[in-house]
Amino acid sequence: MATELQQNDHVDDSEDVRSWSGDFDPLADPAERRVLFATLDSFRQYRRTAHMNTTHRRRQAFYALPSSHWQMLAEPPFSLLDNFNRVDDAIDVNAEIADSILATGLASFGLPADPDPNDPRQNWHGTATSSDVNKAHSTIRQFYRDWSAEGRAEREVCYEPVLRDLRDEFQLRHSAEDEIRVLVPGAGLGRLVFEICQAGFAAEGNEISYHQLLASSWVLNHTRGLQQHALYPFALHFSNLLSREQQLQKVMIPDKHPATAMMEAHAGDASPFGTMSMSAADFVVLYNNPSNKEVFDAVATVFFIDTAPNLIRYIETIQHCLKPNGLWINLGPLLWHFEDGSNKDQGSGGDKSQGIGEPGNVELTEEEVFCLVERMGFSIEKRQSVEDRSMCGYIQDPGSMLQNLYRPSHWVARKTGSKS
Repeated sequence: MATELQQNDHVDDSEDVRSWSGDFDPLADPAERRVLFATLDSFRQYRRTAHMNTTHRRRQAFYALPSSHWQMLAEPPFSLLDNFNRVDDAIDVNAEIADSILATGLASFGLPADPDPNDPRQNWHGTATSSDVNKAHSTIRQFYRDWSAEGRAEREVCYEPVLRDLRDEFQLRHSAEDEIRVLVPGAGLGRLVFEICQAGFAAEGNEISYHQLLASSWVLNHTRGLQQHALYPFALHFSNLLSREQQLQKVMIPDKHPATAMMEAHAGDASPFGTMSMSAADFVVLYNNPSNKEVFDAVATVFFIDTAPNLIRYIETIQHCLKPNGLWINLGPLLWHFEDGSNKDQGSGGDKSQGIGEPGNVELTEEEVFCLVERMGFSIEKRQSVEDRSMCGYIQDPGSMLQNLYRPSHWVARKTGSKS
C-alpha cells in the first residue's frame, strides 16, 4: 500500500476531513480492505474483549474458590471484588481512547459506524481476529511509552540519542535553513517523528501497521489539548504487583499536544517546526521505488531493524533512499520478530523484493550486523560500547516485580558508496 497519511500542522474541526491521500485506495483491494476492516473492528471490540478476558473470567474463577475463601478475600483489606469493579472502570476509560481512534479512522475512510451487513465494501463489523484485538490492546498501552510524562524515561533512552546525532551532524546546514529530510521507518505512534519535526527537520514517518497508523493519526491530528485523555496502562495485568494502586496507576495523554506545540513555536522565538508526514506502506517496497532514490539526508531506525525477515532488504532500501554521504542512525535490540518461523518458506524469493511477506528469514548477531552494514556500502562512524549502553523497558511498568529490560545497540553509519 503506497498511500500516504498526512499528519497536519493543525487540528481541523471538520468531522469528515479525509486525512488519507495517495494513489492507493485500500478499500478497492479486497486483501487490503480485510486488514483495514479487522483493525477498525479490533478497536470497536476493545471494551468488550477487555471486560470479558480481564474481569469476567476472574470473577468466575474467584467464585469457584471455596465459599469461605472468596468471602474472606471479598472483605477488607483485600476487597478483590471491589478491585474488579475498579478495573472495569479503568477499562471503560481506556476504551474511550479506542473509540476515539475508531471514530477518526471511520471518518478518514468515509465508512459508516453501522455498516450495511450485505455490503462487503463497508461491512467491517466482526472481522477482527484475536490477534487483531491483541494488537489493539497493545497499541492502547503504547500511549504510555510515547505520549505520557511517565513514559519519558523510556523515550530518553531511545529517542534523545537520535535527536543528538541529528543535531551534531546537521547543525551548520540547519542554521543555514536548508531543509534536512529525515526518514523514520517503523514510526509507530509518531512521537519520534514529532520530536524530529519539532527540532526543525523535515520528518517522514513510515508504518505498515494500520493499528499504529490510526492511533498516530488520532494523537497527532485529533486530540484536543494537553493531557485531555486518561489512560490506565497496567490495569489489565494482575501479576508481579506490589499494590493495587500500582495496578491502577492513571496517566494523562498527550503529555505534549502537537497542535499547541506547533502554534507556540510559530508564535515565539523557538526554532520553526519542520514538515511532517506519514506513509502507510511496506518500507522495503515503497522506499526502493525510483521516486525515493537518494532523497533523504538521514534515516533513523529505532527498535526497527529486527522486524526484518531479511536484514539485507532493509539495508538495500536504506542505501537506496539515502543521499550520498547520508547518515543512518540506529538504536534498538535484536529481538528478531520472525525467529519463530512465522515467515515460512514458500519457495525461492528470487532477487526481486516482495516486502515484509517475502519468504525466508535469518537472525544475525550484532557483530554480523556490523559486518553486513559495512559490506553493503556504509562506514560505521560511531558505535556505543556495551558497557555504556543504558537499560530500558518497552511499555514497562517501573514498579513491577518483573522487569523486562533491553540494552539497545546505538550506532551511526554513513553511506559511502554501493554495496560490495
